[in-house]
Amino acid sequence: MKKKLLAALLCVGMTATMFAGCGDEKPSAPDNDPAPAGTEASSDAEDQAEDIADAAGDQADLSDANVAVFYYTYSDTYIASVRTALDAKLDEKGIKYQDYDSNSNQTTQNEQIDTAIQTGANLLIVNIVTSGSVDASQQIVDKASAAGVPVIFFNRAVEDDKTEGQVLGSYDKCAFVGTDAPEAGHMQGKMIGEYLVANYDKVDLNGDGKIQYAMMMGQLGNVEAIARTQYGVEDANAVLKENGKPELEFFDAQNADKFQVDQDGNWSATAANNYMNTNLSQFNEDNNNMIELVICNNDGMAEGVISALNDKGYNTGDDKMIPVFGVDATDAAKQLISDGKMVGTIKQDAEGMADCIAFLAENCASGKDVMDGTDSYNISENVSNKIYIPYQPYTGE
Repeated sequence: MKKKLLAALLCVGMTATMFAGCGDEKPSAPDNDPAPAGTEASSDAEDQAEDIADAAGDQADLSDANVAVFYYTYSDTYIASVRTALDAKLDEKGIKYQDYDSNSNQTTQNEQIDTAIQTGANLLIVNIVTSGSVDASQQIVDKASAAGVPVIFFNRAVEDDKTEGQVLGSYDKCAFVGTDAPEAGHMQGKMIGEYLVANYDKVDLNGDGKIQYAMMMGQLGNVEAIARTQYGVEDANAVLKENGKPELEFFDAQNADKFQVDQDGNWSATAANNYMNTNLSQFNEDNNNMIELVICNNDGMAEGVISALNDKGYNTGDDKMIPVFGVDATDAAKQLISDGKMVGTIKQDAEGMADCIAFLAENCASGKDVMDGTDSYNISENVSNKIYIPYQPYTGE
């Protein structure tokens, strides 16, 4: 109704302007097709007015958006950076939104989604709690589908390799923005291997010709954590072998898993700090079995490790350094690298992810297909509504 009224008003104004411009001259119609003066001008003006009204209507649609954004937890440093960037992008576009902290609880997130839909949310943006779970993600898609609202998942996988496309293919108003899980692990492993080749004797504190490492895993069952844990070591070993060096050796022979995981699934600095403090009480230079390398699934855990090392006099910015590697390139990690307390990380682009999510949100708010205009993005070869934001190595150089 508003669009038609706008078109009518524009038509009247434009037609009046056209007649005023003609002065006293009256247009003559062809002899074989007489028409009342002003009819053609009126039709042209009406067409133009409709076009303008359509454009104005599309812009107005953004202000009609009511977006609910669900974060698996506010406490995750990387997720906090995505939240800050996404809030700014949505504000810039004039899109109304409400953020929710699911506090690492899938039941809480499901209840928040129900409440958001009931209170008028017409777009869901979801950082799912239970990463890689088809059951959990399908429940959310079913809720969105029943309400007829689009859903954009981001960052945390909604499927595993065996079920790829099952959930995302079940609803045409659905998309995923994340990363290619193995990519970070491959990049981190290559970075570690190359660093060790260049600094092997310095890193090998006990001079046994091997590098003893610790691995901090963010969450069991999380596809990103699994890939980073696997390839961070495998690819480092590949570089070492190519250069005639022995493979990495896990510091604790009694730990068959060869990782220490945050039992709460929060990828937290606290969990890593607790593990490292315990490790250092037994594995240290005095006992000639010091941990010589620490690989972390994210920068938050790297921070916790470095804090524990600082307490023992390591990684304070001088030569007494245990190389620590992370993933995310958070501001805190960049500062640690700049200060000489951390070697490197893999950038997970929070700004790029937020920009892509906001782009898809604008599509939904203006009535377009959720994947409209995404050709320039890196889209999965297997799933057409799955967008990957690339990782990048970061060493501060």
